[in-house]
This record gives sequence, structure tokens and C-alpha cells, in this order.
Amino acid sequence: MIIKASLFKDAFYFKKGFIMAEIKYQLPRGTQDIYGDDMSLWQQAEQIIRDQCRLYGYSEIRTPVFEHTEVFKAENDSSDMVNKEMYSFKDNGQRDLTLRPEGTKGIIRSFVEHKMYGNTDLPVKLFYIEPMFRYDRPQKGRYRQFHQFGIEAIGLRNAMLDVECIALGYRITKLMGINNVVVLVNSLGDKQSRDNYRKALKDYFNPYLQCLCDDCKRRYQQNPLRILDCKVDKDKDFFINAPKCKDYLTDTSKKYFQDVLNGLEQLNIPFKVEDNLVRGLDYYTNTVFEAVPVDDEGQQATLFGGGQYDGLVNSFNGPDYAGVGFGMGIERLINLSVEQNGICPVKRTSDVYIISLGDVNDYSLKIAERLRDNKIVTALDLSARSLKAQFKSSDRLQSRVIVIVGEDEKTNKTAVIKDTENKEQFNVNFDEVVNKVKEILGE
Repeated sequence: MIIKASLFKDAFYFKKGFIMAEIKYQLPRGTQDIYGDDMSLWQQAEQIIRDQCRLYGYSEIRTPVFEHTEVFKAENDSSDMVNKEMYSFKDNGQRDLTLRPEGTKGIIRSFVEHKMYGNTDLPVKLFYIEPMFRYDRPQKGRYRQFHQFGIEAIGLRNAMLDVECIALGYRITKLMGINNVVVLVNSLGDKQSRDNYRKALKDYFNPYLQCLCDDCKRRYQQNPLRILDCKVDKDKDFFINAPKCKDYLTDTSKKYFQDVLNGLEQLNIPFKVEDNLVRGLDYYTNTVFEAVPVDDEGQQATLFGGGQYDGLVNSFNGPDYAGVGFGMGIERLINLSVEQNGICPVKRTSDVYIISLGDVNDYSLKIAERLRDNKIVTALDLSARSLKAQFKSSDRLQSRVIVIVGEDEKTNKTAVIKDTENKEQFNVNFDEVVNKVKEILGE
């Protein structure tokens, strides 16, 4: 006799003096299964991305899902990603490893390790579509395992390359049917510009240290530019009146940024200069940008964001190359596209449905494989359902052609072919099935 112990949270049961737990197999918090109609949306998004990357000359790269922790954790890094959100662990050999939290650094590691700069024209253009991992509070469109598309153009320091990078991201949002997107853009300047600006920020925020949140107190010591990315203090008067980066740019950086703005104007890409935009990672230089819907410029609305990085390749013991890139969250991209009626699930269909009557599955499968050899989408029933049930399945799949196979057809090596649109029926030999189906399909 089994007696349920209702006081136990996980539904324990007692049997012959033993306690047995009813195990619930569920997704870890902050993750998702992708299937059915959702998978159709993902496939459409990925196809758009791959097609556009090919047009812009980007080739795909896939890096390991985990790297040595030092790939992502630079000394004195001030970003929230490094300080709060990374999934890090020790393996059986006591090596420090981290699940990939972002795409750029793993690609730079690979670029340098494999000397991709040795036998090719610059810049080297790479793209990725891969899962990322960050320990963060799960919410709509934000997961602990999420998926990101990104590009990296490495080896050239050129304002027009920055513009082309933004143009690719903007084009993808348009092809996904997302409207009213504006690119927020700023310049962090070159090394001298940033050094001057950091000093100005430290001098300015010093009297307000006690008013800053705990994270900004840490950022003040590590990288005061990151204070500008704070979501806690952003509406305070002293925060709003902080020095602007544009006032500390060198002449070279000013010209570079103006070239970027001119390039965006030439391509009719809507943009807005956002003085406090610094992005969330420490390695950015010169151009930084985020693309957001114009009616919602909050953090959660960012469609893609990135910038130039000058010095990152060299920090991995590579050549003194600049690079530029962005990351685009696939979940957020799809959600916004669906909300704006950009893409919708594609209904599963077939060109041909084979109805099997009697012990003829082997013969039906032989016909199906012959049709598939000729790139004809074919579905068939192998479960001995009734004729009516199989016809309903063919209707759901919107099959243009129905092939009916019974025991007589198997014996005589024939098949009955029905044209569902013209309401015609044909009796054909096995060797004629493919040609007759192609004729009906208009191929």
C-alpha cells in the first residue's frame, strides 16, 4: 500500500519503509526549449542572417562553448558581465573555465591562435550564431542561456568599416519586418581621448562618491566611463550634468567620428548621437552604437549593439589590429519581429502524401524514397490508420498530390495518383510515379 505524504514539498511517497521522491524533470530557470512554430521563426531569422552575411562577405565561425576564464576576464575589468554574470567553474584538472558570455573575445582568441591574418586580405570578416550564458534575472526576451548573432571585422581601422558594420545590422532588422529603428551612436575616442575623459570623470564624480550606487563606486576605481552606463543613478542631477566625452576627443577622433556620422547619412540610416552611450564592455574604443526602436529606447529594447575595439587583438598577443563588430540577441529580434507582424510561423506542408491500405508499408516507403530522391517533399502514413484519417492528414499538410497504395498496387507494382486541385485520378506503374507527380506539380 502506498500512502502519499502530503506534507512533503516534492510529493514523497512511503512504501515498505522507504521514501521515494517523485522527480520532476523541468527546464533550468532562464532556459527554453525551441520547437514547433517557434522553430520555424528561428529558421527564418537565421536564413535572413546567413543570406545577408554572405552578401557582405562574412564567413561563419564556431568557437567552443567554454573557454579558459582568462579569455573573458581581463585584469581590472569593470563590466557587470565579468563581475556578476559569468558561469565559471573548475574542471577535473582544476583548470578555470567559463561558459561563453559573449562572442567577441573567443573569436579574437581564435583569430590570433590560428594566425588568420597571415594569408588573407584584411579585414577578416567573421560571423557567428551561437548560445551564450550569463547569470542574470530571467525576464521576457532575456535568458540565462540565450542566443546571439554577431559579426567581427578584424584588421582595419576605418570609419567606413564601422558604417558598413552598422548597415548590416540595420538591414537585418528591416528584413525581419522591424520598423522605426534608430541607431544611437557615440565616440569614446582614441587612447588619449579616453585617458583625458577618465580623468575628467574622476574629478567630477569624486564629490558625489557617497551618492553613487555600490557598483558605481567600484566602477569609479576601475573604469569611470562605465559609471555612465548606470541604470540606478542615471536620473540624478549630478549624473545628468556629468562631463561629455565629445568635449575630450582629440582632433583625430573628432574627424573619425564625423566620418562615421557622414557615412550613416549617406546610407540614410537614422541615427542619434547619444553622449552617455558607453556600452557594457571595457574594450570598446572610438565608435560605439546601439540600435533601438524609436518608441522604446530602454535597455531591454536594444536590438543590436557594438563598436570598434582598438587594442583587443594586441592584448591576445596578436598584431596591432583594430576591429569592429556587434552582437544581436536572436530571442529579442524574433519577439519584436513577431510583435510587428514581420515574420510568422510557416505551416508544415508536403507536395505528396502517400496513403497506405493494408500490409504495404515497405512498398509505400520505396515510393516515398524515390520521390525524395527527386527533391519532392513527401509524407506518408506508417501506422495503419483508416482511409478517412489519412485523408485528413493530407488535408492538414495541404498536399497537392495523393498517392494511394493498397495490396493490389503492391502486387502489380502500380499506384493510384490523385491530383487534389484538378480532381483527377491516374493509375500508373511504379516507374512512372515520379514523372507523373512532377507533371502535376508543374516541374
